[in-house]
Amino acid sequence: MKRIYFTVGPTELFPEIKSYAMMATKDKIFSVSHRSKEFTIIQLQTCNELKKLLCVPKEFHIFFVSSATEAMERVLQNLVCKKSYHFINGYFADRFFNIAKQLKKNPYSIKSEYGSGFDFNKVKIPEDTELICLTQNETSTGAAIDMKDIYGLKKKYPHIPVALDVATGVPYYKIDFSKIDIAFFSIQKGFGMPPGMGVIIIKKSCLKKTEMMLENGYNIGSYHNFLAHAANAEKYETPVTPNLPAIYMLGKICKLLNERGIDKLRKDTEKKANMLYKFFENHRFVRPFVKEINLRSKTTLVFDSVIDTEKIIKKLSDKGFVLSSGYGNFRNSQFRIGNFPVHKSEEVEKLIHTFGNL
Repeated sequence: MKRIYFTVGPTELFPEIKSYAMMATKDKIFSVSHRSKEFTIIQLQTCNELKKLLCVPKEFHIFFVSSATEAMERVLQNLVCKKSYHFINGYFADRFFNIAKQLKKNPYSIKSEYGSGFDFNKVKIPEDTELICLTQNETSTGAAIDMKDIYGLKKKYPHIPVALDVATGVPYYKIDFSKIDIAFFSIQKGFGMPPGMGVIIIKKSCLKKTEMMLENGYNIGSYHNFLAHAANAEKYETPVTPNLPAIYMLGKICKLLNERGIDKLRKDTEKKANMLYKFFENHRFVRPFVKEINLRSKTTLVFDSVIDTEKIIKKLSDKGFVLSSGYGNFRNSQFRIGNFPVHKSEEVEKLIHTFGNL
């Protein structure tokens, strides 16, 4: 039976991935050295397509790492001497915070009830904060932070860099990079690719802080510190042998999405999300977890159920639809649906029809 993965990541793959991999294998692309001219061309093309898709300005570097979780660690290690500030609205935001604690960054935090938001008008960031950390689209709870609130925070504290975890947010959520400093994500969600790579987009001026930290004896890491990344990024190289298949295919997927059009992608995402929320708003035993409509994620939708979700997920899997279970303490009382560019409207309609007949 053919299965469609509506999971929140890893998720369904773009069907073009197979042809990209076959073409690259045929042309021996995956055998080239990361110090070769062939590789620099691949990385240049990928960076250009990604910057075009997300409207990333020239004054930003793109670094390739192993995952979004590694990105959290690298960002904190290279930009914070003593104090970071974290908005915690779910398990992944909490992970960002805990990594800061493990790195001895003495982080501040503000917490919201999972599935809810923050009153940004009441937020006061301490003066000694060196980095503001937000999880824009919380994969575990399906709660999203409005980009306008993030921009307002940056306007209020222009001297403090803002780092965004957008692991399940891009490419749907539009980011004005003139109003933030760092964004990072992983490729197995919104880009419909196999897992195994994270991407950091960072304003070049942020590296002055990394240089200062190094000069003053702070531990900024070794082979993957930001200075090593930046020196190699200038040449479209990487500090160590990278995940070349992922870099190559990310460029291909970004090119594909650019050709289809980012505006259409966003409209389609909203259409599919609205279909799902409307259906479950009126369901007999399922309701959206996030109650405030303006906080509901368009890409990772989370639902409460009065019936054990393990049974629901099993029944749907038997019919060809794979969903994600709830996260952490919500494992048996919630399920999550990924709504990414790879998912088609007609597939969402079939999922809704099948769910309605359970």
